[in-house]
Amino acid sequence: MLRLRISLLVLALVTFAVACWLTGCGASGSAPSTSTSAAAAAPSPQANSSTAAVPAKSTPAPLKPADPIVVLHTTEGDIQLQLFAEQAPQTVNNFLSNYAQQGFYDGTIFHHVEAGSMLIAGGYSTSFEPKPSRTPIYNESRNGLSNHRGAVAMIREPDSPHSATSQFFINLSDNPALDFKAGEVEDVFGYCVFGEVISGLDVAERIAQLPTSAQGEFSKVPSPAVAIRSVERLR
Repeated sequence: MLRLRISLLVLALVTFAVACWLTGCGASGSAPSTSTSAAAAAPSPQANSSTAAVPAKSTPAPLKPADPIVVLHTTEGDIQLQLFAEQAPQTVNNFLSNYAQQGFYDGTIFHHVEAGSMLIAGGYSTSFEPKPSRTPIYNESRNGLSNHRGAVAMIREPDSPHSATSQFFINLSDNPALDFKAGEVEDVFGYCVFGEVISGLDVAERIAQLPTSAQGEFSKVPSPAVAIRSVERLR
């Protein structure tokens, strides 16, 4: 299931990149916009030809006084996150109350990386054993936030919109194919953005650039392994 989940997520990104190349959407050097082909390739069985893409935001959501800030202390350095409690209240509460503040992420690894695309963490120990997670949460991807470079979003089952638990990923490029799509007949849920890297994106990129190796069902694990030592809440 993990292999399927990651493969479909990566397939969506690769398909989007190919579509972008064919249409020349990156010729001007600006952030790519979501095309019909990319939307159809997004990891959701609900996608259809009538689906209209929500434009990706080119700038981060503004920092608000009430937004929680946490630091991922990793073996490669610190990554500081701003969490969007107003736009994704259930997701932020789940991340903090059910996992971060319970020490769940301590000793978990970045179990999949795609250089220049994303890195995934939050579910497996250093011995590659899955950690027991809580009840899946409602998908809040209809919040207007986009999977742009630096955005932090939840991992879920490709065919089950409301299946996210503890795993999350950091976008290392603009990935609008993973956003919520408003359709004329049926909406298509995306991968819910609930935070933003505000410091340490260079650390995340350095992790993604490490050599990788296959470990059982894990196809691209950083080598040596990179772990989250702890998650500290600053406010």
